[in-house]
Amino acid sequence: MSNEKVQGIGFFERYLTIWVIVCMVVGVLIGKFIPAIPSFLGRFEYANVSIPIAILIWLMIYPMMMKVDFQSIKNVRKNPKGLFVTWVTNWLIKPFTMFGIAYFFFYVVFKGLITPELAKDYLSGAILLGAAPCTAMVFVWSHLTKGNPAYTVVQVATNDLIILVAFTPIVAFLLGVGGVTIPWATLILSVVLFVVIPLVGGIATRIIVTKKKGVNYFQEAFIPKFNNVTISGLLLTLVIIFSFQGTVILENPLHILLIAVPLVIQTFLIFFIAYFASKALKLPHSIAAPAGMIGASNFFELAVAVAIALFGAKSPVALATIVGVLVEVPVMLTLVKFANRTISWFPEESK
Repeated sequence: MSNEKVQGIGFFERYLTIWVIVCMVVGVLIGKFIPAIPSFLGRFEYANVSIPIAILIWLMIYPMMMKVDFQSIKNVRKNPKGLFVTWVTNWLIKPFTMFGIAYFFFYVVFKGLITPELAKDYLSGAILLGAAPCTAMVFVWSHLTKGNPAYTVVQVATNDLIILVAFTPIVAFLLGVGGVTIPWATLILSVVLFVVIPLVGGIATRIIVTKKKGVNYFQEAFIPKFNNVTISGLLLTLVIIFSFQGTVILENPLHILLIAVPLVIQTFLIFFIAYFASKALKLPHSIAAPAGMIGASNFFELAVAVAIALFGAKSPVALATIVGVLVEVPVMLTLVKFANRTISWFPEESK
């Protein structure tokens, strides 16, 4: 991989795991030694939604939605097999394997380490991650594996459309199975706030800017302006959430590792399911790699947003979704390396 390509990813994206760890530590220290800050921020809530965090999450999601070109959906018919792999893996397999793996570890393997109530909360967080396949970071993973950019856009675009109708019922069903009572109105409102509205706003912005300045300006000059905004929103959100969780983390540092175990196993499992299914269907590597990445990676912004809206920023459920952010980057980079080393497994693409 050339240095130019690495630079194109962005400094913050390349070292996201380090920044996440730093923000986690800063947040914990604030919660421990300056508790007045999270106490003050906790006053600004509406319907269990933290207003400061909601604003920051918008800063994360809106720029991502601008990257989605829904006009590319018209090209779906050209390579339907890869899309079928993505859809089946993301919506018929991933949420349920996440539930099964997380349930097994939290209720069986770690039974003697955490209370049943914490097991339920951590399971809820894992479910939210499992039902939210990636819609943004997959662009980075696709780029690193030399994925077909146009096809990746189609995968992301159709995935966003499916989220609008599938996320709520799947989450409600699995959380119900896990023994959690679901306020449907809050869950639906969360999807509207953190998917529908920014999605519409992103599309509108893309259309307006492209019409006035052209596609090249939009992709090469306009979008990059928001890169630091997205990452800044993410990192500040982590600081706030970990400040709320400071006491819990300091008292139970082992729990971060316990939550990470099933999440990491799930990530590898889903990637290999989609990747080898693509290989069996004789799809080119430029389609197979993104197909595996989009399922393995998570739309953690949505998962965090819904966790906060449903259970509150101070809930262990929110902590579980944040651990998803912490482990995702190093795990996905490992899968990127694996995908790049196995290009020869796939048929060569015609020039």
